[in-house]
Amino acid sequence: MPKTFLKAGDKAPNFKLLSDEGKEISLSDFKGQRLIVYFYPKASTPGCTVEACEFRDKQPKFKTGQVGVLGISADPVKTLANFKLKQKLNFPLLSDPDHKVIEGFGVWQLKKFMGRTYMGIVRSTFLIGPDGKIEKVWGKVSTKGHAAEVLDSL
Repeated sequence: MPKTFLKAGDKAPNFKLLSDEGKEISLSDFKGQRLIVYFYPKASTPGCTVEACEFRDKQPKFKTGQVGVLGISADPVKTLANFKLKQKLNFPLLSDPDHKVIEGFGVWQLKKFMGRTYMGIVRSTFLIGPDGKIEKVWGKVSTKGHAAEVLDSL
């Protein structure tokens, strides 16, 4: 698995993960359309809540542009279901507890916080084209205003 972020022009790794509703969702379900896949560290934390709610609020505009949105973290399905319900999210959240997809996109990396180093998810967003290739990457993003930045680039 790559240790660095995938970049524009790379083929997005195919995946099949359980959603917050317990349904399997795969990248191939979105073949022929553009897709935003964003990775976030942990549901219900302040930054992840801001980011998810901004994607929720922009969802009608993404739909108008026929762009799907998926959020992926290592959280269990039940945690994602509670987060989605509490925040009234209007797009699927996918659970990757084994980090296979997270590592496949290169977002499982060494992080530092308050003098501590550990492996974790680097908050990142990928725009995948209808052909399955990555069109654009936002790495190490700030949560506030990120969904609008992604929308503006479409």
